[in-house]
Amino acid sequence: MSVSKIPESVLVVIYTPALDVLLIKRADATEFWQSVTGSKDEIDETYEQAARREVFEETGIDCQSGSALETHLHDWNLENVYEIYPQWRHRYATGVFFNTEHLFGLEVPSDTPVRLSPREHTHYQWLPYTRAADICFSPSNAEACLMLPHMTARKDAA
Repeated sequence: MSVSKIPESVLVVIYTPALDVLLIKRADATEFWQSVTGSKDEIDETYEQAARREVFEETGIDCQSGSALETHLHDWNLENVYEIYPQWRHRYATGVFFNTEHLFGLEVPSDTPVRLSPREHTHYQWLPYTRAADICFSPSNAEACLMLPHMTARKDAA
């Protein structure tokens, strides 16, 4: 018996101080470049916990509690609600058509190594945030990339 995915997910824009964005190519849809994304594993998992877990699982970048990057993960306090693409609806309970996506940013040093999970992603690249927005398959991911200068300025002002 398979367990249905929870229709609550995170989108984590990983970026350098120069605002280069890490994009990863999906293994199950090779034309799709994206930031780190993923659903909550448990209904009581917080969005922050899901973000930290997904970043590590998908890229090998550790921003968990106690890591050097722990304080570099920033909750953007933004959410998108979007219709789940038809090709992925089978992963959710019957009648679930929409997902709530919570946005985060993670600033990393420019020389941060990336270790992809080959089960999920096949390639990665660092691109200037505007170029990254141009090739993201998801409109909400592209918009998040374009918001990066504003969100980092907001973080710095806090």
